Amino acid sequence: MKSEELFKEAQNYLPGGVDSPVRAYKPYPFFAKEAKGSKIIDVDGNSYIDYCLAYGPLVLGHANEKIMGKVAEQLKIGSAYGVPTENEIKLAKLVIKKVPCADMVRFVNSGTEATMSAIRLARAATGKKKIIKFEGSYHGAHDYVLVKSGSGAAGLPDSPGVPEDTTKNTVLIPFNDKEAVVDLIEREKNDIAAIIVEPIMGNVGFIPPKEDYLKFLRQITGQNNIILIFDEVITGFRIAEGGAQEYFGVTPDLVTFGKILGGGFPIGALAGKKEFMEMIAPAGTVYQAGTFNGNPVSITAGLAMLNQLNDDFYAESKRKGKMIRTGIQDILSDNNLNFKIVGLSSMFQLYFTDKEVYDYDTAKSADTEKFNQYFQTLLKNGVFIPPSQFECCFISSMHDNEDIQKTLEAVEKAIKV
Repeated sequence: MKSEELFKEAQNYLPGGVDSPVRAYKPYPFFAKEAKGSKIIDVDGNSYIDYCLAYGPLVLGHANEKIMGKVAEQLKIGSAYGVPTENEIKLAKLVIKKVPCADMVRFVNSGTEATMSAIRLARAATGKKKIIKFEGSYHGAHDYVLVKSGSGAAGLPDSPGVPEDTTKNTVLIPFNDKEAVVDLIEREKNDIAAIIVEPIMGNVGFIPPKEDYLKFLRQITGQNNIILIFDEVITGFRIAEGGAQEYFGVTPDLVTFGKILGGGFPIGALAGKKEFMEMIAPAGTVYQAGTFNGNPVSITAGLAMLNQLNDDFYAESKRKGKMIRTGIQDILSDNNLNFKIVGLSSMFQLYFTDKEVYDYDTAKSADTEKFNQYFQTLLKNGVFIPPSQFECCFISSMHDNEDIQKTLEAVEKAIKV
């Protein structure tokens, strides 16, 4: 059965024909049959060089043999136990060894669960209610943070069913704006429990922090009894062994993980300073629980993933990222196009705008129709990127120079459409 036929059938059984909104694009999404390395193959037999990589988890490419082998071994002895396993300790030790702020870890099932738990913990630790969130940042699909996370009016929930009473304690300010932070904290510091931030905003494309911005956040939160939470669901273990906090030299109080940590399987984690983490039940009174917390399959995959991320991996990620971004910039320059190619390490995105992109509003200036034409042309030429302007593209260890060269050839065709 072909992708078009499957999509028509899926619409009868799945809302919009998909299980996550960004997977739906016109005229219909392709349905995957299999994937290996840097390639994903659809049910129609088309092969694509994949820069979506399941929206970020697959830094070692699809179907990594070591991960698949360890998972196969685990499946033979059980998929869930409801009691602790030794591998949970091993993975926690590995996270703590790598991540500067991590003294203890709580494994959950998704990035959404991790950020929800981090916010609950921050409120408990400070006795305050409000959180600061940056416009356009995405911290999962729970009610507290589903406010201006890519769409929606400022201060109002992005989705029907989210009560305004729930989001009234979520305060929005622009990213990379120091004055906005200072003004807000001066007015409301006695009510602000936490600032939650993506060190690099990866859900409006790619927006890095301005110089010293994260250090500024660390300083002002420390001075005002405000918990600093880094959402490293995207950046964690990708741009450096210890994530963005290692790369930028800024240590938060709490950090959330997902994606890469699971090695292609569902996982999330909350980690941080012992004084806060020991407040979580059963050590403390802040409730957090889950049937699949510490699931042995995901934990096994996570161990197999992190044990492969060495210095060579990070050096190659940097090299390949620079290669593709430089290549795209050369194409733009040769064609006198003032679009913006941005990225770091194995992350990149192309904005169809002549403005510098440093926050949500400047990202929204990009031409989304032009991006859609770009996406569709890349797809026709065997390159798959996330179908939204406001997602990030990723490179894996399995992308080789030939993949990147073919991609650049497709990009040159796509930007001329």
